Amino acid sequence: MNSTASRVSAACAALVLGCAIGPLTALTAQQPPAGAAPGAQAPGRGGGGGRGGAAVFTATDTNKDGAVTRDEFKATFDGWYTTWDAAKTGALTQAQLTSGLAAALPQPTNAGPPANPAACGGRSSNPRVACPADVDAMMAVLPDKAPAKPQRPRNILVLGSTAGFVHSSIPLAAKFVDAVGTKTAAWTTTISYDAADINTANLAKYDAVVLNNNTGCFLDDPNDKAATDARRAALLAFIRGGKGIAAIHAASDSYHGTSCGGGGAAPGGGRGGGPGAALVAPIMAQGDTNADQRISRAELATLTDAWFDKLDPEKTGRVSQADFGPRFASLTPPPAGRANAGAPAQPQVPGGQPLWPEWNTIIGGYFKYHWNDPQLITVKIDDPKSPLTAMFNGQSFEIRDETYTFNQESFSRTNVHVLKSVDYDKMSAEDKAKEPNPRSDKDYALSWIRREGRGRIFYEAHGHHERVYAMKPMLEHMIAGIQYALGDLKADDSPSVKK
Repeated sequence: MNSTASRVSAACAALVLGCAIGPLTALTAQQPPAGAAPGAQAPGRGGGGGRGGAAVFTATDTNKDGAVTRDEFKATFDGWYTTWDAAKTGALTQAQLTSGLAAALPQPTNAGPPANPAACGGRSSNPRVACPADVDAMMAVLPDKAPAKPQRPRNILVLGSTAGFVHSSIPLAAKFVDAVGTKTAAWTTTISYDAADINTANLAKYDAVVLNNNTGCFLDDPNDKAATDARRAALLAFIRGGKGIAAIHAASDSYHGTSCGGGGAAPGGGRGGGPGAALVAPIMAQGDTNADQRISRAELATLTDAWFDKLDPEKTGRVSQADFGPRFASLTPPPAGRANAGAPAQPQVPGGQPLWPEWNTIIGGYFKYHWNDPQLITVKIDDPKSPLTAMFNGQSFEIRDETYTFNQESFSRTNVHVLKSVDYDKMSAEDKAKEPNPRSDKDYALSWIRREGRGRIFYEAHGHHERVYAMKPMLEHMIAGIQYALGDLKADDSPSVKK
């Protein structure tokens, strides 16, 4: 078993971020970096909607001077075209474009240690080490006690393996779970980055599994169907047999899309398949001007010219790294149902299709879209009487983070007990308009609980950025959620809307 145990020092730093809960503005101490544009994120800090932009920036900044020029941008795409059109046909099919972009902009890997052992968090290509400053900020507000007394000694497995985008906050979230267990004696933590640890024999050691930002078909072995089936069956038996699962943020960006692998399809997550996968649809939709379902070199050149015009509205001839990410994200929104003229209409399913229906039901919903970090969101408390929301004192609050929305068919209050949600009425029309295919019910839940067989699941949609782990009420909320999953904290988990 390739598990590693992590024990966090109980010494707390003196950095206090003013996260005491109270009225609406109580959680607004977490601000975006100074000078950051709305929707921007600090360079090197995770990805979300900007992950494609970050990868394209890295690829197109060929002289590595921290900015991309029009010549660099166009030359990079033109060079890719030459490689992809090896047969010199003069036109690329969607399949060629998909495989080419997957090779040019591969998804992050979980294999092996970080290239730079000193790197941490989002500054690592494979973040398994939390940055000391982030740990200090988290430890400064770490609660002193858990809301419930454990019924017996508890053991938790934190799983950080992914099959898609790798969040920089994964090691900090793992550190948080371990530090709480140590400080409050509520549980003992084991941290693993190996999906093979989800097996019947190993799970027998644990009372709960914390799914830590797992993306894509995170349990699957693409080369071993038997192993995949066994892992899935083990996780289902684990929760249905009376154990618990606590799922953080991108754990809901799993097992949806078109395929769990093969055929160039985005594998098992709305953001799976690497940064290149998200570019295929906008390139085809915007670049295929003659609607022949192919992209010529001239069409790609015209498209990259148009894109750079939008990346460089000031016409300076250079786009900095800080500006590139959010501007590039606006160029490549998810398709909103447009089909090329003359092409057969394809059904547009926001978030894709469910790829593991049992899991999609258990977790309560799957990713469709997100507002980019650091989008300001007003959070309302849907169940102020629940012990899982006691720390919010029934008061709305504001938060800046990457905020998920969920496929409308996958999420329903008839399936889960909602704890808190986006106060959609308080969003500006401009922010609402950022979301393609908005939910017709305007229901944007953020955390919930539900019973599955004899077991329990807690889900929290925030937790993308490290700053969330320096917000004491949010930590208290997640601790309560974990104790609910363990069975130590009792709460009403009946569906919010009765069928």
